[in-house]
Amino acid sequence: MIQIKRSSDADSRTATGPVSKEKLLTSSVQHIGDVQRALAWFAGKLIEAGVNHDHTKISGIDDFHSDFSKGLKGDEFKAGKWFQSHLAERHHLNDRCPDDVTLIDVLERVADITMAGMGRSGSVYDDELNAYILQKAYKNTVRMLAEQVVVDEARADGRP
Repeated sequence: MIQIKRSSDADSRTATGPVSKEKLLTSSVQHIGDVQRALAWFAGKLIEAGVNHDHTKISGIDDFHSDFSKGLKGDEFKAGKWFQSHLAERHHLNDRCPDDVTLIDVLERVADITMAGMGRSGSVYDDELNAYILQKAYKNTVRMLAEQVVVDEARADGRP
């Protein structure tokens, strides 16, 4: 969980009265720290995605090799036993987009297609995600982060 303190004085839309320059500075520093903690949490999620990336290529190496060795391409390969199990991984968003897709999944996809393209052919193939997936990922990511935040209702300066 990401613990933060209430900071209504950090924004003119939520301030309850006049705010001194010192209070605005203190509230701004607090907000910056809160954002840094959120970004650190996201960094952890990205590292976790990297650790788990393409794990079915290892755990399912027998099926992967079997399907790969058949020389199947495109939809024929995707219909195979291994690829169907591989779709349980979150980054194949055009083949199976999870309901709780997040920007972490989108960034994993970006890393995947870029590293695969550059490593295999020296270029990245043209790829697209539709606006619906991106909007859903954005909203789900906001919700996911908000669920991690606990707001200490006591103000940082001790005032009610």
